Amino acid sequence: MTAAGSGSVSGRELLLLHLKQGRGAWVSGQFLSERMAMTRSAVWKQIGALKADGYVIESSTRKGYRLIGVPDLLRIEEVRDGLRTRVLGRTEARHYRETDSTNSRARELAAGGAPEGTLVVAEEQSSGRGRRERTWFSPPFLGIYASLVLRPSIPPGEAPRMAILAAVAVADALRSETGLPVTIKWPNDILAGGRKIAGILMELATDMGAVDYLVIGTGINVNVPAGVFPREIRPLATSVLVETGKPFPRVRLLRRCLESFESCCDLFAAEGFSPLLARWKSMSSMIGKPVVVHVPGRDLAGIVADIDENGFLLLRDDGGRDHRIFSGDVTLPTGIEKG
Repeated sequence: MTAAGSGSVSGRELLLLHLKQGRGAWVSGQFLSERMAMTRSAVWKQIGALKADGYVIESSTRKGYRLIGVPDLLRIEEVRDGLRTRVLGRTEARHYRETDSTNSRARELAAGGAPEGTLVVAEEQSSGRGRRERTWFSPPFLGIYASLVLRPSIPPGEAPRMAILAAVAVADALRSETGLPVTIKWPNDILAGGRKIAGILMELATDMGAVDYLVIGTGINVNVPAGVFPREIRPLATSVLVETGKPFPRVRLLRRCLESFESCCDLFAAEGFSPLLARWKSMSSMIGKPVVVHVPGRDLAGIVADIDENGFLLLRDDGGRDHRIFSGDVTLPTGIEKG
C-alpha cells in the first residue's frame, strides 16, 4: 500500500503542468530544468516515473519532451488539474494504488488533525465498506473510491443532513456529467434504472457534544462491465458504462463531484438545509410511496410521508402510526426505484 499526495504543489504536479501547457508541443529539458530548479538528470528521472504510471511522453535528446497521452488514473495532480474548488481536494490529499478502505485512511488522517477538505482516493479497495457493514465492490481502475474529511460546525443531531447533502452532490454530478437521469433512494443511494450506481458512507466523530469531524466516502461504479459484478449483486448494481454503453473519464467525474459537493456546502452555509432538502426530494420518487424499512430487530412497512428538516425518514405504517427513522435500509416495490 503506497500513498502519494500533499497539500501543496509537488514537483510532479509542476512538471505535468509545464508539459500540458505545451499542448502536445516539445518542451525542452533545459526549460524544465530552469523552471523546476533541478538538474536535467532529475527531470529525466521524473519523466521516467510519469511514464511508469502510464503517461505517454515522447523524448528527444534535441527537442526535449512532449506529452502525448494521460492515463485514466485518480492521481492527485490529475484531479487538481482544472479542479474548480477552494477547499475540497485542495488542502491535504492522498492517492493509493490500493488500500483496504478510503474511509479508514481518511479517519486516520482526521484523527491526526487533517484539515477540512482532505481528500483520499484509491484505484482499488480490498475491503471497501458500504452502509451497515456491507462490502462495496471495488475493482481496480473501474470506479471512483474517494473519501472527504469535513469539520462542520453542527451538533451531532444534524449530521444526517450532511448525508442528504452528499447524495444531492453526487447525483447532481452524475446527471450533469453523464446525462443519466439518476435518482436518490433514502438516505443516500444513487440509482440508475432502478439499480445502484453509487453509494455514500458517512462516519462521524464527536468531542464534547459537538461534531469533531465527518468522513464522507463515495463509491461510484464508473467503467465496470456488467459481467464483472459478482453474480449475487448483478441484479442490483449498474455502472456508467452499462447505462451509457461507453467508458467515462473517472478523473473528470471525480472533479465534478468535488465541485458539486463544495457548491452544496456553500449553499448549506448561506441558506440552510431547506434548498438542499428540496433538491433531494426533486430527485427522489419515494414520497407517498409504499416501502419496507429494515431497522435493527424488525421491518416496518408503510408509506413514506416525508423527509424531515434533519434528513430523517417519516414513515406512516399500515396501522396509522408514525415513525421517525434515523437509519435503515429501504426496499421499494418493483418499478418505484425507476422513478
